[in-house]
Amino acid sequence: MSDPGSVSGGSGLEAAAAAGVDQLSHVDDSSQKQKKPRSLWSDAWGELRRKPSFIISLVIIAVIVLMAIWPTLFTSVDPRHADLDKSLQPPSGDAWFGYDLQGYDVYARAMHGARASLLVGIFATLLTVVIGSLVGIISGYAATWIDSVLSRFADIFAGIPFVLGAIVILTTLNAPTENPGVVRIVTQVVLSIAVLSWPVVMRIMRSATLVAKQQDYVKAARGLGASPLRIVFRHLLPNTVAPVLVYGTIALGAFIGAEATLAFLGIGLRPPVVSWGVMISESRDYFQSAPHMLLFPAGFVTVTVLAFVMLGDAVRDALDPKSR
Repeated sequence: MSDPGSVSGGSGLEAAAAAGVDQLSHVDDSSQKQKKPRSLWSDAWGELRRKPSFIISLVIIAVIVLMAIWPTLFTSVDPRHADLDKSLQPPSGDAWFGYDLQGYDVYARAMHGARASLLVGIFATLLTVVIGSLVGIISGYAATWIDSVLSRFADIFAGIPFVLGAIVILTTLNAPTENPGVVRIVTQVVLSIAVLSWPVVMRIMRSATLVAKQQDYVKAARGLGASPLRIVFRHLLPNTVAPVLVYGTIALGAFIGAEATLAFLGIGLRPPVVSWGVMISESRDYFQSAPHMLLFPAGFVTVTVLAFVMLGDAVRDALDPKSR
């Protein structure tokens, strides 16, 4: 006859063991969930959310984008409505930023001018990043005579001073007495900025590609017979785009400043286009008598450039694990 105590004791041990195994499985599951690897982008987003500079710059950029898309939310005044009786009047309750020489409301023109300035910056940045990234990743992956040819070709454009190159391009495309249309002059300014700026992106992408193609995942893909196009777009591009993204964020603000510079020189955007650069150009001869004509559009350009620089710095720090 079996001992009842031993039977109950055995069942108790089995129950305890089952409970222990079940508890261990829960612990293992929770530990696996906690140790789940996070991507670079998720880590970067977590860092960015804790940076005050990122939040401040994002708010400023959001307001500027809103101004560019819906300027009527900020003013109901027509930016092309001129009243010569109010020429060069200083800021007042009727016009917060005063009036310019033609009697235009400076505040209304500043709100509407955000669109042209931002469009030039965005399209110039996109075109610069696309051209520079494609040339850079091909040059870095090829590493043969193709690399030498593309690198020397980029050096030619990199050696051209920006202002001088833009003057040559824009004055060649437009005669001094010619007044090109809005779409044409915006396109020409965007192309001029991109043509003179893409070598910087090319060098950044080429350097990142030279490092990435030595990694094991690229060698494994090459060993498994992956085509060069698949290696470039499936493995190299996602792992080399971070430094280019940082540069593009900072460059967008710089290109908005470049648009203002070209307009000030009289070779960029021009009336009837309304932009911050055009407003600065129109005020250069009246700074002493009407400083408000220059200070307010120049202030918008400065704040916008600083916002994009702050955003680029925050993104760079977040994407660089060594800085944390």
